[in-house]
Amino acid sequence: MSADLKRRKFIKGASLAGLAGLGGLALATGTAAQTAGSDVTLRGTGDLGVIIERADGSVLIVDTTRRTVIWRVEGLGDLSHASAVFSRDARYVFVFGRDGGLTKVDILEGRIAKRIIQGGNSIGGAISQDGALVAVSNYEPGGVKIFDAETLDLVADIPATWGPDGARSKTVGLTDAPGGRFVFSLYDAGEIWVVTMTSGTPEIEKFPHAGALPYDGLITPDGRYYMAGLFGEDGMAMLDLWQTEKGLTRILPDYGRGEEKLPVYKMPHLEGWAAAGDKLFVPGVGRHHVVIIDRTTFAEVGRIPVHGQPVFVMARPDGRHVWVNFALPNNDTVQVIDVLTSQIIHTMKPGKAVLHMEFSPRGEEVWVSVRDENVVRVYDTATFEEISTLPAKAPSGIFFTARAGKTGL
Repeated sequence: MSADLKRRKFIKGASLAGLAGLGGLALATGTAAQTAGSDVTLRGTGDLGVIIERADGSVLIVDTTRRTVIWRVEGLGDLSHASAVFSRDARYVFVFGRDGGLTKVDILEGRIAKRIIQGGNSIGGAISQDGALVAVSNYEPGGVKIFDAETLDLVADIPATWGPDGARSKTVGLTDAPGGRFVFSLYDAGEIWVVTMTSGTPEIEKFPHAGALPYDGLITPDGRYYMAGLFGEDGMAMLDLWQTEKGLTRILPDYGRGEEKLPVYKMPHLEGWAAAGDKLFVPGVGRHHVVIIDRTTFAEVGRIPVHGQPVFVMARPDGRHVWVNFALPNNDTVQVIDVLTSQIIHTMKPGKAVLHMEFSPRGEEVWVSVRDENVVRVYDTATFEEISTLPAKAPSGIFFTARAGKTGL
């Protein structure tokens, strides 16, 4: 019998007490002790997910069908603005930490497979269309680094240089795109870059004059349009990835902070834009409304007054309802919008500091992280009733493995 097979048979039969007794060994190998009440069994990854515990530098690996915690994996560094993407087979999650850490976690074995510090201040990442490459967006040093997803070996280092002095810009809004591409915005330079990696060497297209201070970006679910929100002026920059030769288009000229410069307590997350039917539902910047946009013309067609400054505006997978959470001081509230009527149909109070929401793959449930209550609440999306609560240490981002097959997530 091989040593690996012996190890797997031992883990399967181990009790919680036995695993706890190996705590020192577990931490030394990057594996977290098993969480009370969970079991180690043969399982697929389709109903698994990850919850970021931002204060402790740890992640919870959860079974979304049974609504249980399987593992707590520690030692992931600064997760104060962490995001995550999944490998193509959904076995591994790549976690991007604010300290420049890139951590590959095996969610079946509940352990860190590999961790590197690749930069000084990173702000998110993406995985390529074929799952072979992982890209990380950096504030310091400004630019994007691309790694082999299997080994985390560096494949390409793309400094975001601009201007006559060759200054380096913060990079934001990094996303994957069809055709083996990554797309991102340069915050300081006001540019959008498209990097194609099909040959193994980065081929870069640069699109200047995107606008002042692009703070985030998103790609439409079909992978065609990349849009960058602008913090320094009203409007957005849009790039048609099917026709990049046409360059950038400015859309939504009245979208943004407007003539009356309002305080923005938390910048909206554009990746949380809701695409439902023939409309987009997007957060108003610094304003108490959700903006409705026509998906074919990208013109504003309406606004919905809401409880506060929206952060995430997310569509249930079937597009029937849109769920919204808010920035301070209204971050204890979630509202639900009916897409047909554009009316708020439900308001709930999950608790202080609602940071993130994640729908089950077919949308029958939504998981809501409530940081200051140290819980994740699970709601039935048809009745809006709370059906489960999971303890978590200052939870923030929630990511389910269904994302592995979706562009831009």
